[in-house]
Amino acid sequence: KEVLQKLQKGADDENSIVYRNIVEEVYSYAMGNQTQQMPTTAGTVFGAYNAVTGYFQNVRRFKDGEAKFKSITEGTAKQRAQVAFDLCADFANGGSLQFN
Repeated sequence: KEVLQKLQKGADDENSIVYRNIVEEVYSYAMGNQTQQMPTTAGTVFGAYNAVTGYFQNVRRFKDGEAKFKSITEGTAKQRAQVAFDLCADFANGGSLQFN
């Protein structure tokens, strides 16, 4: 929630370097992966959501397969995917991001 408030204020430089690195890597994945450039994905709300989930499933490094599985099914990756889904749904329904 703090991250969203900083983004809304235009103070993205106040967010942690870890957060900014993740955003950069998600963006790189969205722009560089050929499946992200398909007509059904590129420039769509689905594409934005898919970039976030794709980052956690295909780019982010985990200690081992079990750590990756746990993150995706019940941990940080699941939480980030849910937040991304909620933001995308809000955008699709309201036409703009709603920061509460």
